[in-house]
Amino acid sequence: MSTVFRKTISKALTTRPSHIANVASRCQPSPLNATRPFTNTTFLRKDEPKPPPDGADYTTGTNPGSSGDHEGQFARTDPSVVVEYPEEGDLPHSKPVHGRGGMHYKRTLASFTLENHVAIVTGGARGLGMIMAQGLIESGADVALVDLNLEEAQRSAAQLRETFKRENDPSDPPPKVTAHFADVADPDSVTSCIDDVVKAHGKVDVLVTSAGFTENFPAEQYPIDRMRKLWSVNVDGTYLFATGIARHLMERDAKGSIIFIGSMSGAIVNVPQPQAPYNAAKAAVRHLASSLAVEWAEKGIRVNCISPGYMLTALTQKILDDNPDLHKKWTSLIPVGKMGRP
Repeated sequence: MSTVFRKTISKALTTRPSHIANVASRCQPSPLNATRPFTNTTFLRKDEPKPPPDGADYTTGTNPGSSGDHEGQFARTDPSVVVEYPEEGDLPHSKPVHGRGGMHYKRTLASFTLENHVAIVTGGARGLGMIMAQGLIESGADVALVDLNLEEAQRSAAQLRETFKRENDPSDPPPKVTAHFADVADPDSVTSCIDDVVKAHGKVDVLVTSAGFTENFPAEQYPIDRMRKLWSVNVDGTYLFATGIARHLMERDAKGSIIFIGSMSGAIVNVPQPQAPYNAAKAAVRHLASSLAVEWAEKGIRVNCISPGYMLTALTQKILDDNPDLHKKWTSLIPVGKMGRP
């Protein structure tokens, strides 16, 4: 190895990644970053008994057939794990986060100002989408919540406006928060939605694609029609909105920021629940972001992907309340031993 090459490696290892957190470069609030769990971490709960060495216990940190002192026994999918996701009408309603409108928080966000910007958040009626919309509002943006459930989106938009009014000075101009319907898997619906948002707000500068869903099936039992639907929402929906907004920005000769909400599932395999199609879909979203970032860079359109770990949204909390063992398994595989909070 040459001296020059060794110096290059040394410099790469010691260079401080000072701009990693600012993934959207002034168009992305930093609270959206999340910590990703790993499946090969040492077991954090030492008070629990080890599994019996039955010769078939594969862990991520030891040789096949041996037992480890961690939750490696969960580092594989288990077809017996069935997570029942609520139907659309039974999904829990999300609420804005309170106590984030004070002056200290505003000073923190000053360098991330989005004043005079308009942002679309798909899947914005609930969960992380709604909280991300709130972060954009607090940074000064006007926001369009896009969701398959228009009534829920309208209720969330009203709550976001009320939260801003309650936590800010009465002299502060209120944000414009609108609600719009879209089936993200339908090209015509996506085009119509973007047109409606532009008509309501005049333009779009920022896109956050948070719409998506997952299902748990052993791969060999997963109906192909369900896989196609999952893929159309998670991947096609992301692509359709991204390309639609990119065309809008190019027509205006304007710069913009597009942020995909991926998942740790796009880089690692979630366990114990079997969800291969969802994992593959999020991997596609992750690489789609990289591809579009390169393709549109010369146009001034930034494309990034954020991959959250386990987050305690209203839906996740409901699922874990119904499946306490699943909560234990998930947290045992997270180095800090706890899930994230929006």
